Amino acid sequence: MTPKARVLAGLRRQPVDRVPIYMWFHPETARRLAALLEIPVAAVAEAMGDDVRQTWVNNNYAMGGIVHERDGEGHTDQWGIRWVQEDGFNQITHFPLAAADMDTVLAYRFPEAYLEELLAPMAELAGSAGDYFLGCDVSPCVFEMYWRLRGMEAAMMDMAAEPEFADVLLGRCADFAIVLAEAACRRFSLDWLWTGDDVAGQQAMLLHPELWRALVKPHLQRVTAVGKKYGLPVAFHCCGALRPIIPDLVEIGIDILNPVQCNCPGMDPLELKAEFGSVLTFMGGVDTQQLLPHGSAAEVHAATVRLLEGMTADGGGYILAASHTIPPETPMENIFALYEAAGVSREEIFDRAGVIRTRNSEQ
Repeated sequence: MTPKARVLAGLRRQPVDRVPIYMWFHPETARRLAALLEIPVAAVAEAMGDDVRQTWVNNNYAMGGIVHERDGEGHTDQWGIRWVQEDGFNQITHFPLAAADMDTVLAYRFPEAYLEELLAPMAELAGSAGDYFLGCDVSPCVFEMYWRLRGMEAAMMDMAAEPEFADVLLGRCADFAIVLAEAACRRFSLDWLWTGDDVAGQQAMLLHPELWRALVKPHLQRVTAVGKKYGLPVAFHCCGALRPIIPDLVEIGIDILNPVQCNCPGMDPLELKAEFGSVLTFMGGVDTQQLLPHGSAAEVHAATVRLLEGMTADGGGYILAASHTIPPETPMENIFALYEAAGVSREEIFDRAGVIRTRNSEQ
C-alpha cells in the first residue's frame, strides 16, 4: 500500500498491510538517527517509514520549525514573540502583549502580511500529496496562542477575572488560525486539517473544564468548522490529562486525537479506545517518559504489540505514534524495537536509507 492509502484505510477501519505511522523525534534524536543511517536529517521520516507529511503554518513553526545550532541562540517571530533555544527546544523569553490593555489588544496586528511566508513550508510539501497522507497544522489555535502573546500568568488571570477581555483576544487568535486554515484548504490537496491547543498538564486540565467550555470551545469549534467545510477529517493535539473535555472535542467535530499521553490520569489508551473508539481515531500512546528511554528493547516491543492489538481491535482507527517527541536519551535499539512491533524491520529502514543515499548522490 502507498503511505496515503494506508492512513486512509486505517482511518476508515479497513484492512491495512501494517498500522499507519507518524512519529515525532526530538531534534537531537533525529540527528542521531540521521548519523546512524548516513542520511540528511530531513530524510529521517522517509527512512523510518512514516506515512504522513505535515508541517506547521501557524506559530508552532516559530517554536518547532526553526532549529538553532546551539542553545542560547534565538529569533523573534512574526508575532513579536522572542524565542531562545534551551535543551534543543525553543522557549519564549518575550511575550509581546504581556502588559497590554484592551486598546493595545485591539490595535495588535496578527501577521496577516506574512501569509505567503507562513504558508511557504506547506507549499514545499505539496508535491508529496500523491504518495503520502498530507496534513496542514494550524496550531496553536486559541488558548495556547493567547498565552504565547500574553504570558501564562496574565492569560490565566484574564480568563478568571476578566473573561470579556480574554474572549476578545481568544477570538482573534482563532480568527487568524481560520485565515490560515482557509488558505491552506483552498490551495493544497490536504488529507486532514490539524488543530491544537495544549490546555492540560501532567495531572489535570490547566483550565477548569467549565471555563474551557465557556471561553475556548466556541472559538475552537470555529476553527474545526473549516476542515468540515472542505470535507476533511480534523485532528486535535493536546498533551496532558484532557480526559474531561474529550466528549466536547467529539461534539465539535474532532476526528483524530493526539498524542494520548498515557502516563496522565484518565489517558490510558486502551480505556479511551473502549470508550471513544467508535467516534475517534487515536494517534500516540507509546510512553516517552519511562518505557522508551528507560525500558529494554524487549519491553518496548512487547508493550507496543499490546498497544497495537488493543487499539486496532475494531479493525483500525489508530495511528502509531509516541506520546511526545522521542527523547534523545532513547537507545537506538528501543526505537528499532518500536518500529519492529509495527511491522517495520531494521533491514527495511536501512534499505530505505540506502535508496535515499543513492538518490542524493545522483542529484
